[in-house]
Amino acid sequence: MRPAAFPRSLFSALALVLASLASVAAFTAPCALAAARELRIARQYGIGYLPIMVMEHDRLIEKHAHAAGAGDVTITWRTFGDGSFANDAMIAGDLDIAAGGLGSFLTLWDRTRETLHVDGIAALDSMPMLLNTRNSAVRDIGDFTAADRIAIAGVKISSQAVTLQRAAALRWGDASFARLDHLTVNMPHPVALQALVSGSGDVTAHFASPPFQYEELARRGIRTILDSYEVWGGPQTFVLAWTTEPFRERNPKLYAAFLAALADATAIIRRDPRRAAAIYREMAGGKGMTEDDLVRMLDDPQIRFTLTPQRVAPFAAFRARIGTLRHVPRSWKDLFFPEIHGLDGS
Repeated sequence: MRPAAFPRSLFSALALVLASLASVAAFTAPCALAAARELRIARQYGIGYLPIMVMEHDRLIEKHAHAAGAGDVTITWRTFGDGSFANDAMIAGDLDIAAGGLGSFLTLWDRTRETLHVDGIAALDSMPMLLNTRNSAVRDIGDFTAADRIAIAGVKISSQAVTLQRAAALRWGDASFARLDHLTVNMPHPVALQALVSGSGDVTAHFASPPFQYEELARRGIRTILDSYEVWGGPQTFVLAWTTEPFRERNPKLYAAFLAALADATAIIRRDPRRAAAIYREMAGGKGMTEDDLVRMLDDPQIRFTLTPQRVAPFAAFRARIGTLRHVPRSWKDLFFPEIHGLDGS
């Protein structure tokens, strides 16, 4: 049985975050550039991005921006197949806030220590990632052969990719962390799902995410051989949001509005899973799982929507140990802006 997640109650955590929003307004010293009137936000595919989808659907950022005196704000919502595209857009100055996995975030955090200083805003959720296969000969990762291909959204850097490396390191030692990397192929989760269930191509496994992993498991002959919670020793942040220090400093009201909207969206999802499922279905174009299936998934105690980072420090420490991260955070707080430092993170 996996350990219980989320030691602090949602209400106390949200109260702490909301109380900290007032401190963001302290960044009111004159800036060289005017505050933005447009906010550009990116997400990826899957139920892990439900808070972002609720924020968009209910216009929560606009509500909080208006209440903070930021006026009318135009928000551009973008969807990418994996986090590397969002990171490139942020570096190019074409994106203000990205939501994605720990792997993509840490890559940009590490890369921008002396430049943009990208840090996390808050977690969105903790969810298990499952490595599913249709190859009946594969019972664990040691059974993969050169004939297998593992679909991953973001090879070598995504949360799934790093989790596969961690599993390899646990089995064969840290020096062999990349032992399975040559079998991975880059695919967005919806495409990987189709490739796996069709059985017609080279893809024999998919390191997936909710809801796609559960859609796969509903198909005959597909089963799970690896669970990320088991690899990392318990619940871990799946999706988080990040931005640059210059954006945060120049746009304190928009930053505060985003964080307040995220807290609102988290509360909505936990209070009314059915409405949240309906929003997901609507914004996903009615594809995939039914509303009832989504509600059951949202009720799963292993899936928690929370602003509190979980097990991000061990994830970063592993990457530093194998040499794929140059900077080593002293704690999870080194990875996030201070507005959420009062949460019970790890």
